[in-house]
Amino acid sequence: MNLERYSRQILFSGIGEKGQKRLLESSITLIGCGGLGCVIANNLARGGVGRIKIVDNDIVELPDLQRQILFNEEDAKNKSPKAQVAVEKLRRINSSIQLEAKVCEVEPKNIENLIEESHLVLDATDNMKTRFLINEACVKNKIPWIYGGVFGSIGMSMTVVPEETPCLTCVFGEFPSFPELGTIPLINAAPIIIASWQTTEALKILVGDENLNPDLIYLDLWPGSFRRIKIKRRKDCPICIKRKFGLLEPGKK
Repeated sequence: MNLERYSRQILFSGIGEKGQKRLLESSITLIGCGGLGCVIANNLARGGVGRIKIVDNDIVELPDLQRQILFNEEDAKNKSPKAQVAVEKLRRINSSIQLEAKVCEVEPKNIENLIEESHLVLDATDNMKTRFLINEACVKNKIPWIYGGVFGSIGMSMTVVPEETPCLTCVFGEFPSFPELGTIPLINAAPIIIASWQTTEALKILVGDENLNPDLIYLDLWPGSFRRIKIKRRKDCPICIKRKFGLLEPGKK
């Protein structure tokens, strides 16, 4: 095992050689490969996470290039699948790790198979329904996951550790009928900052550092504001307390 390429990271006291070896033995699933997902995938592949599965059903289009750092004009011209392109490019960056592309929608029927054997799931999606589905699947299977979302110059993130922290439903309530937002405004700095926050939380989980951020973080880059929002586990939460998984198991009581 050649650790030279990770030498700067190993010098960091929070990781060290022991932590780097744990990263190389880790497996994560990244759901979404847009503005957030490209940064997360890039950071974790360069950082030496041993197995990375990237799930996305979308293709590269010209407007994506404003913020999705793994893609170029040729990818947009060819309308290439994002997950596939990301994996091909990351293999040229780090050939010593395992990378897998899944070009598919994330649905109740397949999400548990997609996250199976993962030590961590990262949310880089662009819709709340998929996030609530990730929440249910991860809580059910006791897999930590990290929520991330962006809009305009605003970004939010929260780390969910089943049986220890609040879950997404504790924050937002039961899955409602969220309206489709269509094309949202977004500056490219927002996903870069939030994805970097998610990456840092991911590294802490994978190396076994228990000093995780317990709050929902909310930042707005344009005015330069940052907030930590304290969240408590809901005593009546249908997901993390009552374990009623309405999206995964519709009709089950």
